[in-house]
Amino acid sequence: MDYSSMIKAEAARLGFDACGIAKADFAEDHAAYLQTWLEKGMQAGMNYMNNHFEKRCNPTLLVENAQSVIVVALNYYPEKKQSEELPQIAYFAYGNDYHPIINGKLQQLLTFIQENVAPTTGRCFTDSAPVLERYWAARTGIGFIGKNNELIIPNKGSYFFLGELIIDLPLSYDTPIDMNHCGRCTKCLDACPTKALEKPFWLNAGKCISYLTIENKEEINKKYAPLLNNRLFGCDICRQVCPWNLFAEPYTNDELLPDIDILNKTRQQWIDMTEDEFSVLTKNSPLRRMGLKGLKRNLKVLCN
Repeated sequence: MDYSSMIKAEAARLGFDACGIAKADFAEDHAAYLQTWLEKGMQAGMNYMNNHFEKRCNPTLLVENAQSVIVVALNYYPEKKQSEELPQIAYFAYGNDYHPIINGKLQQLLTFIQENVAPTTGRCFTDSAPVLERYWAARTGIGFIGKNNELIIPNKGSYFFLGELIIDLPLSYDTPIDMNHCGRCTKCLDACPTKALEKPFWLNAGKCISYLTIENKEEINKKYAPLLNNRLFGCDICRQVCPWNLFAEPYTNDELLPDIDILNKTRQQWIDMTEDEFSVLTKNSPLRRMGLKGLKRNLKVLCN
């Protein structure tokens, strides 16, 4: 019986848009790149990326006797966008926090495997551990890593959340696809306002608008402040110009429906917002992680 096909069929039934499977082993072909990237300080203030290097590159250290890495993708491309005059929120944060949504579906997938395929032990991951998400997605063949360092699924685009299920059960494995699907295109590099994409496949996080407006805990560097392009939380510019995203289709998952109250907030409404109002508004939103203080820091820059 083809267990891998059974698992992929169940992943599709659960609402995932893609699923691939790779053998769990040391990411030898990526470790040197990652080591150099970290040594050059490209992670900026995300010091946690320096931790658990071996685990980050070897899933067998995350799950004992790990045999397989199952990667799933969930589309988040919205049908309707914010008005350009409003402070811009990255598409991934339009609706509910995706972490519990994907984790819940992965837990269901694990239960399905345990009950219908074979007894197995595993762990579900959604940004919850040092896992090389895009690397493993590419290893499973569901997509390739583009010059903007994003996972691109051919004929579907790059607006996808990724999740992983690492289990101690051997399966049939997929073949990676050709990684040269960007060709000579440099639209993402050319469009980045802060030139965070310093060369193909090389992101300087310290310049990235997503980092500056979300992960960054300090005041935003005055050099980059005028280049934020009205981005309040995150940035989609390198995706928006990518020709592969001409194939992007709006998601149909009701769990990800956009929060209109959040998307319609004007600059002044954000500025005037109280902590209590923010707490109610962002109860299930990725914006809650940022906190109102962080958002007002960004607004201060956008208003200058």
